[in-house]
Amino acid sequence: MDHPHEGHRQRVKKRFREQGLKNFEPHNVLELLLFYAIPRRDTNEIAHRLLEAFGTFSRVLDAPVEELTKVEGISENSALLLKLIPQLCQLYYEEKVHDQAEHTGSLVDYLGKKLVAKYIGEVHEISYLICLDNRLRVLYFGAISEGTGDSVSILTRKIVEVAIRCNATSVILAHNHPTGLALPSRKDKQTTIQLYNTLQGVSIRLLDHIIVARDEYISMAGGGMLSPSALEGFRSSAAFADGDYDPKELDELLNKLEEESRREQTQEETT
Repeated sequence: MDHPHEGHRQRVKKRFREQGLKNFEPHNVLELLLFYAIPRRDTNEIAHRLLEAFGTFSRVLDAPVEELTKVEGISENSALLLKLIPQLCQLYYEEKVHDQAEHTGSLVDYLGKKLVAKYIGEVHEISYLICLDNRLRVLYFGAISEGTGDSVSILTRKIVEVAIRCNATSVILAHNHPTGLALPSRKDKQTTIQLYNTLQGVSIRLLDHIIVARDEYISMAGGGMLSPSALEGFRSSAAFADGDYDPKELDELLNKLEEESRREQTQEETT
């Protein structure tokens, strides 16, 4: 026996096939999506409950599984389906950017778009490090820190360690502002100048610091914020004066890493 909502479901699916989502309201999109997790209930009502609980379509998808399952009608399977969507969008967009990229164009533009894709659905601050060789080929592209718990000096040490282990000649740092604008904060400027100075001491160049917010990004280098005069301005600002940078401790780390790098290189040459 067909369930009473089957006719309605077929009409919604037909509408999607013919028009896409352009004329769908947010609750209609959720209703359609939940068809595939809830086979025999009115998903329109459940969609409205989700929007009442979280406010917007994107906040529904960003909500933790534990919070989603508190909404009447949402099982763990339904919640996992909803959580899958941002991850699918991230993968889709990242591959599209890669497929369309022209490496003869701007490296920063390519990486900026790739990073926007990486941050789709992220509600926490994550720092990414991109290590490059002398031909600007990517040696490493990965998360280096998550959350805001790391101090500037700890983040700097992590970056320097990875860059040296990769034998990078230059690096690009990136992080997101989950709830803010794609503009550098005082801490961002502090991090940039400390990282620039530290990397310079081991002959590695900081090419850029990219900041992402929603679907936008800003290049600090492109905005002139890595020029000598701008860096000097950061260095003399009050924001830099209240940092927790310990030059002696970082010098000890750099010496250790350089010694490890030389030892590894010697081993490779003898094998």
